[in-house]
Amino acid sequence: MAPPHELAIGDQAPDFTLPSSNGKSVKLSDLRRKNVVLYFYPKDDTPGCTREACTFRDNLPKFGAMDAVVLGVSKDSLDSHADFIKKYGLNFTLLSDADLKVNNLYHTWVEKENYGRKYWGTERSTFVIGKDGKILKIFRKVKVDGHEQDVLAALS
Repeated sequence: MAPPHELAIGDQAPDFTLPSSNGKSVKLSDLRRKNVVLYFYPKDDTPGCTREACTFRDNLPKFGAMDAVVLGVSKDSLDSHADFIKKYGLNFTLLSDADLKVNNLYHTWVEKENYGRKYWGTERSTFVIGKDGKILKIFRKVKVDGHEQDVLAALS
């Protein structure tokens, strides 16, 4: 069996619907006419994921000025997302991908290795999606520090 198509710049972003932290389902294609920053992260309330979420939080006005919506995706539950949002005052929507369907669509559920131990987990990744639903930029294996500036640059 051939491996799944790896997403590339210019591809139509795979559509999905996921439950969100605001109590409604979010369908990606409903966000056309806006830019979308779709970022995948491993786990709520862990050091790297918290730093990443807080930098998006702190820069949300800049993203808004670029007509961009920020969406964070992890396999955590909506209850976990609610706690994470409350604890850090997050001002954007988090999506729960408990069954990993969207992680798999975007090829972010990968085999990882840490200190010689192999396991499956979310590869920290960001997809910048244009108003036409096409992928403008892909960031894989994201390093948190300065990442929001790279994403803002991709939108300009």
